Amino acid sequence: MEPEKKSKGALIGSIIIIVILVIGAIYIWQTEIKKGGTENTIPMNNVATDENTTDLNNLEADVNATDTNINIDVNKVQ
Repeated sequence: MEPEKKSKGALIGSIIIIVILVIGAIYIWQTEIKKGGTENTIPMNNVATDENTTDLNNLEADVNATDTNINIDVNKVQ
């Protein structure tokens, strides 16, 4: 009987996939450097306006007006 030959196809395939992932990461990294990277600024659509402030004040008033008393004795609940 001949000794069993082990296939190295799975190992070679894994190495190829890792190399492709590394090349892709380097490519993305280089394009981010060329663009100047991401800026830490707040987009203008997230800035609070008078309309948004009024809505938030209305929501806060609703929350404050909500009755949260449910008449349950917490010490008796197990």
